[in-house]
Amino acid sequence: MSSLTVYHESSPELPNKLLTHVEDIAATLAEVGVRFERWQAQAPISPGASQDEVIAAYRPQIDQLMSERGYITVDVVSMNRDHPQKAEMRAKFLDEHRHGEDEVRFFVAGRGLFTLHIEDHVYAVLCEKNDLISVPAGTRHWFDMGEQPHFVAIRLFNNPEGWVANFTGADIASRFPRLDD
Repeated sequence: MSSLTVYHESSPELPNKLLTHVEDIAATLAEVGVRFERWQAQAPISPGASQDEVIAAYRPQIDQLMSERGYITVDVVSMNRDHPQKAEMRAKFLDEHRHGEDEVRFFVAGRGLFTLHIEDHVYAVLCEKNDLISVPAGTRHWFDMGEQPHFVAIRLFNNPEGWVANFTGADIASRFPRLDD
């Protein structure tokens, strides 16, 4: 189940708010400029589907988002618990960073925890199958796929180079809850 847990940055042990209804999550995130919504596939997707098959199943939503926001690149990333570099891949995203463009992810399968540091609050967004999150350019955040990752996600980019992070050097991510496996 998707969820949003909101903390004050000084109190990682005490959440201010826990939301589990998609409408409440979307409304709360919209207040801080983050897009969160649910998508449904236009065609069934089989386990092990190719990148082209996954993109085709969501083509209308992808095209609309690309048109609205000017994204120029779309791809699919997949991670599972058997991946030989899962620990290294997880570590790559666990520190607070920013991007010069929006970070857009749509979870086709599995789950991941996006944690956003906006002003003096921390928003931990547990994204699950059918969740789209768009983190605005410049937003401090980190991502946890868990020790036993399992997800397939569509990614959209403005930058043809794809994922480029600017790390803040802050240790705040280490103080907040991670994704439980």
